[in-house]
Amino acid sequence: NWRRPESEVEGLMGFLEDVLRKEYLELNQNNVRLQVMGRTELLPSSTQQVLNETMAKLSANDGLVLNLALSYGGRAEIIDAAKRISERAKQGVLAPDDLTEDEFRKYLYKPDLPDPDLMIRTSGELRISNFLLWQIAYAEIFVTDVLWPDFKEEHLFEGIREYQKRDRRYGLTS
Repeated sequence: NWRRPESEVEGLMGFLEDVLRKEYLELNQNNVRLQVMGRTELLPSSTQQVLNETMAKLSANDGLVLNLALSYGGRAEIIDAAKRISERAKQGVLAPDDLTEDEFRKYLYKPDLPDPDLMIRTSGELRISNFLLWQIAYAEIFVTDVLWPDFKEEHLFEGIREYQKRDRRYGLTS
């Protein structure tokens, strides 16, 4: 959130840089690849550098993918996709009738990222806070009063157990 006080933003970016440097070895040992989505060009240059270095070091890993949403907003993602689509249409490469949901997805920040099945919302908030607006259309939402810093493995399993009880219909009736 770029509207926070400048000192808080600087602290968060510094924290991110520190975590990337400290956690790189564990991520690598666990075969984790790191990727990022969002308007990363707005990040401070030092943060961009650490982020790019870490992603490059982990790029050969083929296990779990850790996707960080940085300088990210769902509305911004949709606007950026619409701008790229408009440019393609202006160039005559994309006709209006060619635009389908599958085609639109190609212009999102991470088109190959599967839609989430489960979204866990911490702190008891009953809003999605501009997060993955396109992708969570059919996600099941689990809300917990636990604050993010206190969120533990047991809370994750609670969300998964709740998810397993759900009937996934993707907009259809049962």
